[in-house]
Amino acid sequence: MTGPLAGIRVVEFSGLGPTPFVCMMLADMGAEVLRVDRRGAQAFGGGDERFNYLNRSRPSIELDLKSAEDLALALELIGKADVLVEGFRPGAMERLDLGPDRLTKLNDRLIYARMTGWGQTGPLAHKAGHDINYLSLTGALYLMGPHDGPPVPPINLAANFGGGGMMMLSGILAALVERSTSGRGQVVDAAMLDGASLLLTQIFAWSRMGRWHEGRGGNVLDGSAYFYRCYETADGGFIAVGALEPQFHAAFVTGLGFDPAEFADHLDPSHWTERTARIEPIVRSRTRDQWVAHFEGLDACVTPVLSPDEALVHPANVERHVHVAVDGALQPAPAPRLSRTPAEISSAPGLPGEGGDARLKAWGVDRTRGTGLAQAS
Repeated sequence: MTGPLAGIRVVEFSGLGPTPFVCMMLADMGAEVLRVDRRGAQAFGGGDERFNYLNRSRPSIELDLKSAEDLALALELIGKADVLVEGFRPGAMERLDLGPDRLTKLNDRLIYARMTGWGQTGPLAHKAGHDINYLSLTGALYLMGPHDGPPVPPINLAANFGGGGMMMLSGILAALVERSTSGRGQVVDAAMLDGASLLLTQIFAWSRMGRWHEGRGGNVLDGSAYFYRCYETADGGFIAVGALEPQFHAAFVTGLGFDPAEFADHLDPSHWTERTARIEPIVRSRTRDQWVAHFEGLDACVTPVLSPDEALVHPANVERHVHVAVDGALQPAPAPRLSRTPAEISSAPGLPGEGGDARLKAWGVDRTRGTGLAQAS
């Protein structure tokens, strides 16, 4: 393994969404991640698991943690690990006798990373939830969508992957840095509720400063401003406009054929509805790609709204290698980019139980002690 985390060993208890996302990033960065799948478990949602990109760059073993022999094998792995990642409801790992109190005594250098929706404690700790539910309690969902309709969830990017996965990754990396001086591990308690709330820090600040108004509508970043929204084009496509600063705003309105002096005080919301009404029919007069070509020579923060398939072939993404092919399957490339120890995708996703034998051997673990281990592919 290469990368900035080469030599770091991670035991991942398989889950959905943010925990495999975290372990994908750790593995892309060179960590030796071993995924533990529950023996006999059915994949959520169907489809071919060989294209489940969140499971790339790491092998898997299947265990039945209610089996004494498989539990013993799991404990041996954890004893050799630097990081443990789990995303079960509070108390689930403790019921398996794999809680942090026991495991940090077994391995005092272990960083025990826990992912939940509502947190390990609190009145909702044991309740089910999803991205939309966590966002709803932070105030974030309230701010999303049109002023005259219900809030619109941002798929599952904000709480699951932003507030959950990225926050857990930050906690793991911080704990690894701290361990380099203390020699001791610690528990990372990552909750999607906490992380999604943290992402709202700027909005809380702007509200206090008088820059953000209550509710949906009338705010500079919520789609109300004529210079920060999407417009439909003649072919049913869309362009995205982010002309916030005065120089970009001037280029945008100039590109539409207006005199910037007509559009002074662009941050005053009282102008926004009327100006949007003037701009919409103009934008609908050309196709999306015609507008993109028209604005190509202007620094106006105007871009096409691409589908995921279109994003794969956009020149900016192609030249930057934003997507990479692994066994012929294009997928998002590792990020961020490091100059000396770059991350890379080391293998395509495998099925549960595939590839784990070699990792067990590398860690000095005797697979014959685990009756639930699948043969390596």
